[in-house]
Amino acid sequence: MKLPHFLSSYLKHSKELLDTHDESQAMSLAVGGDYEAVGRLEFELLKHLGLQPDHSVVDVGCGSGRLASQLSSYLTSSYIGIDVVPELFQYAEKRSGRDDWRFYAAPGTTIPEPDHSADFVTFFSVFTHLQFEESYRYLQEAKRVLKPGGKIVFSFLEFRMPSHWNIFEASLGDPRVDKVLNQFMDRDALNAWAAHIPLHIHQILDGDSAYIPLSEPVVWDDGRVMERMGSLGQSVCCMEHAA
Repeated sequence: MKLPHFLSSYLKHSKELLDTHDESQAMSLAVGGDYEAVGRLEFELLKHLGLQPDHSVVDVGCGSGRLASQLSSYLTSSYIGIDVVPELFQYAEKRSGRDDWRFYAAPGTTIPEPDHSADFVTFFSVFTHLQFEESYRYLQEAKRVLKPGGKIVFSFLEFRMPSHWNIFEASLGDPRVDKVLNQFMDRDALNAWAAHIPLHIHQILDGDSAYIPLSEPVVWDDGRVMERMGSLGQSVCCMEHAA
């Protein structure tokens, strides 16, 4: 399966950041900044959705390890990080400090792991940059990899959230041919996909609301503090492999 057409821009962007910043700053900027804050929010969200220490996780689009670094002292089971950019998943591996975890390059829209081997498969800020066909194939693969009762968690953009409109406007104003795709999803599409794969939609969380219970305050790079409840900004869908 051919990788998304904008892969070259991701590779170029990561290399440029490494040439102009120290490694930790470059690896944070490569995934949009707020390395610690976003990683913590993703971790707290997964716990809210039922993640236990003995669960196994496949993290598609693991980036430079925002989630992996948070999970490293929590998970006692397996974690697999997959990404299209070698510099990112290699840094994620280093940050995790877990010799028992695996990180490797994404082979198109397949997940080369055994059937029924994972409790959670995550796609944070992944489907936001893929064509619908690619996202659907990933969901089919994720179901195959999930154990019965396992969960798929992904973030997405949608026009029904007023705060997502500025992302669409920014795309309109970007004339580059190789710009990163910002894909918006409709909940009718998610329902249709779940029906056809099939998967059960366990929960959809609105991007404009605070939907993540926080065990401690989360501090963003600009000094903002989230307390008690937090949000990734994007909406989140949790689908379940019904046994």
